[in-house]
Amino acid sequence: MNPDNDRTSLRLSATLLLAGQILYILVTQLHADGPANNHPVVFAEYAGSEIWTAVHLGQFLCMAILLAGVLSLYFALDVRTATARMAGRFGAASAVVALALYGALQSVDGVANKQADVAWVTAADVEKTARFASAEAIRWIEWGLRSYHDVALGLALILFAVAVAQSASIPRPIAYLMGLSGLTYLVQGWVVGSQGFSQTESILIVLAWVLSVAWMIWLLVVARRIFTVNDQRTIFGQK
Repeated sequence: MNPDNDRTSLRLSATLLLAGQILYILVTQLHADGPANNHPVVFAEYAGSEIWTAVHLGQFLCMAILLAGVLSLYFALDVRTATARMAGRFGAASAVVALALYGALQSVDGVANKQADVAWVTAADVEKTARFASAEAIRWIEWGLRSYHDVALGLALILFAVAVAQSASIPRPIAYLMGLSGLTYLVQGWVVGSQGFSQTESILIVLAWVLSVAWMIWLLVVARRIFTVNDQRTIFGQK
C-alpha cells in the first residue's frame, strides 16, 4: 500500500473515531434520565421525553461515525505479519456487526420502547397491567441487543488492538489502551445481559468513554505528527 495513503487513512480514522466518540458522549447527555432498572419510574420519564426519538437517532449517527473510524483504521495499519492482518480483518467484520446491532438496538429503544411507554402511561386503568408487561418485554429485548452490541464492539477493539500493537507507525501503548477499552465493552455486554442497566453498567460506560477518548486523542496526535514530518520532508526534498 502507498505510504501516503496509509498516512491519509490514519488521520481520517483518528478524526472520525474521536469526533464520533465525543459527539456520542455529548448527545447522550440529552437522554432522559432516571433509575434505569426501576421500570415504572423510568418508563414514565421516557414517555414524557419530547426529544427521545431525535436523541436516539443522534446516537446512531455518532456510533456510525465512530465505527467508520474503526473501519478506516484497517486501511491505515502498516502491518507486515499474517496475524496482524487477520486480526484487522476480523476486527473490521466485528465493527460492521456492531453497527448493525446498534441500528437494531436504536430502532427498539428509540421507536418501539417510546411507543410502548406512551401506550402504558395513557392506557385506561384496566389495560395498564397488560401495557406495562408489553413495555417490559420490549425493554428486555433492548437489554439483549445492547449486550450483543457491546460484545461485538469490544471484540472489534481488541482485535484491532492486536493489529495496532504490530504496526510500525503507532506507539504500542495506544494498542494497550484500545484493548483495555475493548475489554471494558465486553464486560458491559455481560453486565447488561445479566443485570440490565445497573449502577455497575453506568460505571463501566464512563470507564469505557475515558479509556476510548484517551487512546483516540493519542492516535490523532500521532497521525498529525506523521503528516507534519512527511510534509517537512517533502518541502526539503527528502521524500
